[in-house]
Amino acid sequence: MKHLPLIITALYSLSFVPPALAAEWQPAAGPLKTRWAKDVSPAKALPEYPRPQMVRKDWLNLNGLWDIKLGDGTETRILVPFPVQSALSGVMKHTDRLTYRRSFEIPKAWSGQRVLLHFGAVDWEAKVSLNGKELGMHRGGYDAFSFDITDALKAEGAQEITVEVFDPTDLGGQPRGKQKLKPGSIMYTPVTGIWQTVWLEPVVPTHIEALRIVPDVDQGCVRIKVVAVAGKDDGNLLAGVEVYDGPAKIGSANGWAAEELVVKIPDAKLWSPESPFLYDLKVTASGQKLTPQADAVTSYFGMRKIALGKDDKGVTRMLLNGKPVFQVGPLDQGFWPDGIYTAPTDEALRFDIAETKRLGFNTTRKHVKIEPDRWYYWCDKLGLLVWQDMPCGNSYTDKPQPIDKPLFKAGLMSMVREHWNHPAIIMWVVFNENQGQHDTEALVAEVKALDPSRLVNNASGNDDKNCGDVIDKHSYPGPESPKPEANRAAVLGEFGGLGLPVDGHTWSKKTWGYEGTKNIEDLTSGYVKLLVKAWELNATAGLSAVIYTQLTDVETECNGLLTYDREVNKVIPERAAAANSGKQTNNLPSP
Repeated sequence: MKHLPLIITALYSLSFVPPALAAEWQPAAGPLKTRWAKDVSPAKALPEYPRPQMVRKDWLNLNGLWDIKLGDGTETRILVPFPVQSALSGVMKHTDRLTYRRSFEIPKAWSGQRVLLHFGAVDWEAKVSLNGKELGMHRGGYDAFSFDITDALKAEGAQEITVEVFDPTDLGGQPRGKQKLKPGSIMYTPVTGIWQTVWLEPVVPTHIEALRIVPDVDQGCVRIKVVAVAGKDDGNLLAGVEVYDGPAKIGSANGWAAEELVVKIPDAKLWSPESPFLYDLKVTASGQKLTPQADAVTSYFGMRKIALGKDDKGVTRMLLNGKPVFQVGPLDQGFWPDGIYTAPTDEALRFDIAETKRLGFNTTRKHVKIEPDRWYYWCDKLGLLVWQDMPCGNSYTDKPQPIDKPLFKAGLMSMVREHWNHPAIIMWVVFNENQGQHDTEALVAEVKALDPSRLVNNASGNDDKNCGDVIDKHSYPGPESPKPEANRAAVLGEFGGLGLPVDGHTWSKKTWGYEGTKNIEDLTSGYVKLLVKAWELNATAGLSAVIYTQLTDVETECNGLLTYDREVNKVIPERAAAANSGKQTNNLPSP
């Protein structure tokens, strides 16, 4: 069996685009672009397989040129999956309503199989139809959704898909993160419509719908549940799993689908930022016995454990694989000057994680945004611990709307279920500060019950509700440390914010930072001083983690270690990496 990451990166789906149609598209003249924008075209719009943890070999990418009609009646073409407000969409206009339309043909080799239509994410409400037949409606700007379109397909020829979108941004009560109709300061350009890959795949009638993979380091095993859909007359479903260390199969298990299958992992290679080892996984599902019609997917997992525990001085710490690890990372907003929510290429997506690692960080906080699966794949592959925020609603808005509490809860639970197999994710952050905060204690309890294998942060910053696994403070520039508790570790969820605009690499002439610096040398010196103090607080005050604001500039906010276009590193990398790794601190007394 080949190593899974090589399989994943090879699974492209490139569709032929007539030259005349390709010539119709040009990126809009946005205020700033990245080096990767030149690699985007109608024939190459995020062509990589979008779901690395449940891979099938046959699929069809529907990214590319679509027809759209904006809310004002304007008709044009758009490059999917870039949101309509982005330069890479070719449109770069705001609208709260739009209709997408395109045609496609089903490959003849898919005959006799069910066909699934997948959307990575559409912000916010999407009504999907095929050949004039409504398939359904989805509400939620950050979670994936799918339809079985088999019964709506024509027998042959072109199939027409229509997606009607509505997105009120901050005029609604739905989760929206940092999006605002009138962006400025810490709020940014809104995103409307399709912003992640749209794709088709054929499946046999009895097929795998989802996986739940839980590493159990203490017992030296991995626990797997296979959720499968039954075809006609298939009865109870069987599932099988095989675990690989490179080409060598090291374990397997068979049983009923939806029941826990346990595979022993002898002498497990533990996943960590220093050694992000991934085991490969092959999963099958079928009717009463495994047959040539069994569905098969490939996946992967990492053996790692995140927990709370006491250090040798009795201080509550966050433990990775049983040992205290000082988590040092940046705040990562996940915005791009040319794609807004959507990275221009997979290489660009990987770059942010690789650069975070190069700067000596072992952690990142994905700030009130949920990323495409491939972002988490690169964190798994390269070894970066992730704090994953739930996007908030009703924050910093001119006309506050009532929070849609059921929708927030549904989105929170979907976030956990969709991403809980990624070893990189070690903590769920339910709320950021008091932004849209409600029913905190109950939501934290539900997240813990749904995923007991990870830590939960009830509210990063203000309005701590004395629940969850950490007590989290924000301090600008800081750093400071809350006091560790008997059952909660102390973390600094945001600090720093040293600002430096770089001529030729800013979104606009007007910029700001929490605390200004003069040049790269000044910013580097200030940054190193902050991190030396952070490591002192780790040793003397029991601080378990720090999150620096922030990885990149975003629009008018120039608090980034990198410029918004990722062209200029605003700190000297070697010095920043040494500070982040604790190599510039002295011997310090223990708390």
